[in-house]
Amino acid sequence: MSQIEVYHYDAFTTKPGKGNPAGIILNSETLTTEEMQSIAKSIGFNECAFTLSSDIADVRIRYFTPGHETPLCGHATMASIVALLEQERLIKKDSYTIETLAGILSIHVSKNTSYYQVYMEHIAPQFAEFRGSKKDLANALNITENEIDARYPVVYGNTGQWTLCIPIAHIKSFEKMKPNTEAFPNILKEMPKASVHPFSFSAFASDADMHARHFSSPFSGTIEDPVTGTGSGVMGAYYATFVEPARKENYDLIVEQGQELKKDGRVIVHIQHQDDLKIAITGTAVFVKKFMIDVE
Repeated sequence: MSQIEVYHYDAFTTKPGKGNPAGIILNSETLTTEEMQSIAKSIGFNECAFTLSSDIADVRIRYFTPGHETPLCGHATMASIVALLEQERLIKKDSYTIETLAGILSIHVSKNTSYYQVYMEHIAPQFAEFRGSKKDLANALNITENEIDARYPVVYGNTGQWTLCIPIAHIKSFEKMKPNTEAFPNILKEMPKASVHPFSFSAFASDADMHARHFSSPFSGTIEDPVTGTGSGVMGAYYATFVEPARKENYDLIVEQGQELKKDGRVIVHIQHQDDLKIAITGTAVFVKKFMIDVE
């Protein structure tokens, strides 16, 4: 048995204990896939990230929930880049590329006096029809069907991984949500392994444009992601596609998430109209602690 070093960072916040925790393993070259999965399960965070060398990018990152490997994770990317910079594992520059299972993505980094801001490109937005029961979906969230905003569609969205986008009519509905995640696969028949992402076009805080929660697939081994990077990216793509499709200038949306879990975080979503719709996010990450974990 050996031990490996884990860096705990909280992403989408500058305050330890807020935002979304990620376990970052910088010494990953000798680890097998099975060992990475075992480490992620032992740590128990929504995601752990393992950084590796890459022949085609500045760094390769693999992401694991306690239950499985996932192609991309926004908050663990923020945490990985900040950890690599703070631990002097990356040459400091303005732009990087990361190799992920979702593709090679661009990262831009800036720093004010106290913390890094990480700009992360997402893959091209995709949407797919949801043909399941909205009533069953609402029941699985512990809300009623009329709390789903009927003005807009319930659809699967992807800017890095698939999630079910559910527009919610009133922000007060979020506090009563108690997900029955075990029911999700039977309701999400088209994509039974997708997560579930209810969101609204209003927010608790005056400095935010949208609010969300993010409930995990039961296959992931977790229940809820406090503040979600890829989910926020999907929200931006959804807004540009279904809410203001005629708005063709570039603009930003501020997404708040985590209030119900007392984890209050912020994600800036960049909507960019070039030849096609492009989505990016900006976030932060703060070091919490370093600890050791056994690897069998």
